[in-house]
Amino acid sequence: MITRAVQWIGDTDGYLELIDQRKLPAEFVKLRCTKIDQVYEAIKTLAVRGAPAIGVAAAYGVVLGMQKLKGEADLAEAINCLEESCERLASSRPTAVNLFWALDRVKRKSEKIATQPQPDVKLLRETILAEANAIFREDVEMCIAIGRNGEKFIREGSGILTHCNAGALATAGQGTALSLMFEAQKKGKKFKVYADETRPLLQGARLTAWELKEAGIEVVVICDNAAGWLMKQGKVDAVITGADRIAANGDAANKIGTYGLSVLAARHDVPFYIAAPSSTFDLSIKSGAEIPIEERAAEEVINFSGVRSAPDGVGVYNPAFDVTEATDIAAIITERGVIDRPNAQKIEEHLS
Repeated sequence: MITRAVQWIGDTDGYLELIDQRKLPAEFVKLRCTKIDQVYEAIKTLAVRGAPAIGVAAAYGVVLGMQKLKGEADLAEAINCLEESCERLASSRPTAVNLFWALDRVKRKSEKIATQPQPDVKLLRETILAEANAIFREDVEMCIAIGRNGEKFIREGSGILTHCNAGALATAGQGTALSLMFEAQKKGKKFKVYADETRPLLQGARLTAWELKEAGIEVVVICDNAAGWLMKQGKVDAVITGADRIAANGDAANKIGTYGLSVLAARHDVPFYIAAPSSTFDLSIKSGAEIPIEERAAEEVINFSGVRSAPDGVGVYNPAFDVTEATDIAAIITERGVIDRPNAQKIEEHLS
């Protein structure tokens, strides 16, 4: 792992440090967030991205939100501030379930403090930071466990195709999909990774390729529309991606373009794997048809590297995610183990 994408510095009056992923690989810049609105903006504009990293950043964002409380604030005022902070952060992006999962954890902890005999604001703030730190630590451990559970799917000399970025930059640890690769590397396996560029914001070309190159893993960047031809040539032995939300039946939302890869993989008899923490499952959603899909600004599509690439006045459709059907997923790898050919029953048993 190169460096921490998300890191808290200090105590309850500290600050959140983020790698600004909008600037990679040209510049390595760290953002110092001292206000909740800075965290909201970082999530919204993809300065921090990846479902687990967003969840961790949001938890620390609540800590920042509580810093505006004055010394004379009472518990009722503090609880109101907490709820406002969670509501603000929850509105930043709609698809990645880890965002809401982390905020719910923080709120549940605060509710326990409120029922104690002598609750106070200081204890509440300390408890929220402790919970955010716990989410951070669990994410680090989760990443390693996912990698160890899934590295067996990477064979010596194989070609692996991945999409978007599900590495250290997308988590608090060493990543989800890329964790499989890092753990396979630790075992001395030699393999090649093909990284889709991942239009329109090039998270594969900019971020995944950067991470793998820094780790000493052979990586080849390809245009998104080259993946099918690569599979037809027999150069891809497995497709491994992350996920931002997984429905109860195993349908999985991930960066736009993932669905197309799953269809191509099925056509060419290439196994398609998803690596994601158990917190990514949303059992309140029966299938992928119910997953809310974020649509982003037209400017991301009609401009390329600051240069206009489409005529004025054209319509633009820019969904950030799509949904891969469970029937096209060979396995979902979590920190708990592997769900082969996922379906609702297997997922329920896995999570129970």
